Amino acid sequence: MISTGKRNLITDVDGVLVGNSHNKKVCTGCTVITPIEGSIASADVRGGAPGTREVGALNPYNLVDTVDSIVLSGGSTWGLEAASSVGNYIGLQGRGYKPSKNSKHVPMIPGAILYDLANGGDKNWEDNSPYNDLGVEAAENLSSEIILGNSGAGYGAVAGSLKGGLGSASFITSDGLQVGGLFAVNSYGSVVDHETGQFWAATDECEKEFGGRGAPNKASLNILGGTSAFMPKPKQNTTIGVIATNAILDSRSAKRIAIMSHSGMSRAIRPIHSPVDGDVIFVLSTSTLKRELSLNDINIIGELGARVCSRSIARGVYEAKSLKEMTSWKEKYE
Repeated sequence: MISTGKRNLITDVDGVLVGNSHNKKVCTGCTVITPIEGSIASADVRGGAPGTREVGALNPYNLVDTVDSIVLSGGSTWGLEAASSVGNYIGLQGRGYKPSKNSKHVPMIPGAILYDLANGGDKNWEDNSPYNDLGVEAAENLSSEIILGNSGAGYGAVAGSLKGGLGSASFITSDGLQVGGLFAVNSYGSVVDHETGQFWAATDECEKEFGGRGAPNKASLNILGGTSAFMPKPKQNTTIGVIATNAILDSRSAKRIAIMSHSGMSRAIRPIHSPVDGDVIFVLSTSTLKRELSLNDINIIGELGARVCSRSIARGVYEAKSLKEMTSWKEKYE
């Protein structure tokens, strides 16, 4: 049997905690996902305009396969500073690789950013970017509870023509497998049929978690209806997130699950993986489920990853509130 987790959050996966922070004045935020030590990770990039840190190091043919935290942030390239501050913070706590007795700890902190610089917030920070502070604040806020919608990296996000946000979902199976997702949704494409407000991801919905409106029975002939702009600009959109599992994975299997999980984005957002999106999925394995996996188990985790991806995306938009000039789904369609 398969059901949603107790919280229906990525933190239903043993060994995963999440911290969020935001700056109302700047209208931006940061999310830190921290697993237990020794957690395996990989990533897959499908968008045409990604902004990432340390993603290449996670390829299965390279040396690194464990991470200490993953950082998702607004702020475009400035947001990458958040990962540096998280590294400093947890390194001082004794987390990370220590080459020798007298050397500093070197945490592995991959990250990805989204573009939220045109959302009406005050971006005139000159040489004092807010993202160092946002990274540390998020790392200090680690918890098993997560506020969805206007939170963390999704605080200032826009999903198509609607307010975007931070979403999460989970599955657990009767034999102990746990799979959870967490996504910041700032897509060029739309997560809904803009004529009816029904979520494209509705075929994956569990227990009316994003309204229970059902799936659209036909796709609009206005292909770009509901998107963020009919004249898109490069590097101004992105959906970024993490799939976590308690299954024991190596970096090769984690990479394959990241690839499979991207199909969840295609279920939830239209169009997806465009030239102006920087879509990235990380996969984390905490390895707390102590049993050997079969090839079919990998197929199951990949499919559950795709489903928690699509559900998380829809929940992030469904739970978002209107902010500045960004109109929420609930304000427009409820």
